[in-house]
Amino acid sequence: MDLGLDGRRAIVPGGSRGIGRAIAAALVAEGVQVVIAARDEERLKVTATELAAGGGVVVPVVADTGSDESVRELVARTVSELGGVDILVNNAARVGGSGTPGDVRALATADAADDFNVKVLGYLRAAQEVIPHLVEQGWGRIVNIGGLAARQVGIVGGSIRNAGIVALTKTLADELGPRGITVNAVHPGFTRTDQHGGTISLDEEQYAAFGDRVAIGRIVTADEVAAVVTFLVSPVAAAVTGESIAAGGGTPGPIHY
Repeated sequence: MDLGLDGRRAIVPGGSRGIGRAIAAALVAEGVQVVIAARDEERLKVTATELAAGGGVVVPVVADTGSDESVRELVARTVSELGGVDILVNNAARVGGSGTPGDVRALATADAADDFNVKVLGYLRAAQEVIPHLVEQGWGRIVNIGGLAARQVGIVGGSIRNAGIVALTKTLADELGPRGITVNAVHPGFTRTDQHGGTISLDEEQYAAFGDRVAIGRIVTADEVAAVVTFLVSPVAAAVTGESIAAGGGTPGPIHY
């Protein structure tokens, strides 16, 4: 299938490692010019060099999505470097979130506020900055990377912030749909992101144990999550907006509508 992405321009905050890196790589493979953003300048440079090795355009930009000014500079730099922006994949966040299962009182409000500022308000900041560019050209795609904690309780901060992502996604989708812009959320579950500077490293026995809780019988990879995102940001996915799509290999039991 030709996804029609060649020549499009994307911003991927959190694109230096893990799922974000896999998303950036998948977009580059489809001919998308990509700005990857993160706080670690050295990691960004390494990742950008690796992703551009096949001849693609990858621009590393140091940015902190917890800062209004930093996000404004990120989008301005993207427009300056690439001539515009078509796609935003919001991904920057601390893996898992703050808090521990079953102990709400132990969650420090400062930690929860930091989580919310980066993952929910950070996503909002980035969307607010790209929207004028998308509206002006009458086309755009925004995908918000959430997490399956949006659909179940557990780590307190993770559930709260990911539920917030769902509400933000639907609000944006309803507002922007008539302007040719779709907005969706993708919820990864436990994902193999140990390669290329990821943050989770387990042995095969541990991966197998987690896989027993997944409908397909194994843990999905970051590349598999990236494939879902790549479809959603493409022109051929115009019929899908305002949706929260799980990309964790399936959760046995619950029915979601």
